[in-house]
Amino acid sequence: MISSRPLQLLGDISVAEFLQQYWQKKPLLIRQAIPGYQCPISPDELAGLACEDEVESRLILEKGGEHPWQLEHGPFAETRFTTLAETHWTLLVQEINKHIPEFALLQDQFNFIPNWRLDDVMVSYAPAQGSVGPHADTYDVFLLQAMGKRRWQINPAAPSADELIPNLPLRIMQDFQAEEEWILEPGDMLYLPPGVAHHGVAMDNCMTVSIGFRAPGHQAMVSSLLEHLTEQQDSSAAYSDPDLLPQQNPGEISSQARENIRQFIHQLDLNDQSIDHWFGKFITETKPGHDIPTPEETLSAEDIRPQFLSGASLRHNEYCRMAYFEESEKVIKFFAGGEEIDLPDSLGFAASLLCQQRVFNAEDLMPYIDKPGFLELLATLYNKGALTLLDNEYE
Repeated sequence: MISSRPLQLLGDISVAEFLQQYWQKKPLLIRQAIPGYQCPISPDELAGLACEDEVESRLILEKGGEHPWQLEHGPFAETRFTTLAETHWTLLVQEINKHIPEFALLQDQFNFIPNWRLDDVMVSYAPAQGSVGPHADTYDVFLLQAMGKRRWQINPAAPSADELIPNLPLRIMQDFQAEEEWILEPGDMLYLPPGVAHHGVAMDNCMTVSIGFRAPGHQAMVSSLLEHLTEQQDSSAAYSDPDLLPQQNPGEISSQARENIRQFIHQLDLNDQSIDHWFGKFITETKPGHDIPTPEETLSAEDIRPQFLSGASLRHNEYCRMAYFEESEKVIKFFAGGEEIDLPDSLGFAASLLCQQRVFNAEDLMPYIDKPGFLELLATLYNKGALTLLDNEYE
């Protein structure tokens, strides 16, 4: 049941009200969504991350580059930041939740949106007048002010292609007309649904945390589904026509040939159940070009038990998505990192348990460690890289 309790993060409106009135419908400004919020990372530390190979980062220079709105991709040399102008640029670090635990935990505050819709947390730093330009996104985003002040201007109308600056790798509008404007301070947050044009400009040294929610594209879903169906086919099977009849023109595709093809397409496994199973795998897959880091040593259930008894914690690996659905009263389908993991009826509870939060202290899991198969499941997920063991880091 959706809570009717007011939520400070949403400006003292309830989750039900937010979903009904704002989610994917209209913007919402929330003053002091997280009162006294302090960014877990400094601008210098953010720049340091942007110098690392495994971190996705970008630098956008409105001025001071070879041309307006110059885009550079990291990793950057440390000296790059010493050559930047004092104004009009922005550094962005994507998927920072994979590198800084505090940003991973921040996502739990947004659990009123399904986890499978969550994309990542991005942090940007900009000196005065820094901006990424007026634009519109194709996803939902919560913009949390973390340091300094930023002026946000919005226009609910999404820009058309001819309204964008041509020949740029960024989708920046040529002539942005603001309809509303606010200045956000640390702890303030702005929710924007897809398609709302917006322009954020730093008033001073400024950091913004973006919590983005993805919407799978139709093209990507169709492509994935076709790949899924292809994998199910017998590679040695091929079209056959033992009932071939003479025809006047060899260039004609006969009605019988077309019927044979239609019958083959219609018999593909596309019932509701197979679509559900495909989607569970699709929506938990890692992003292209990313791999789930696996532990150096595999653990068994017997190895994991003493870890919990000594007070270790369990954490989701941010590289591996997990989700589940209830297929029937006694059948739970559980997915991790693009794979379906079979759970017996006795372990159906484990899917919802493991998907409801990112960190479990030992006492959270102790009531379940003697349930048959539970530690074996944790070992499987640990060895796959979906879960990580910690030494009381979050207690």
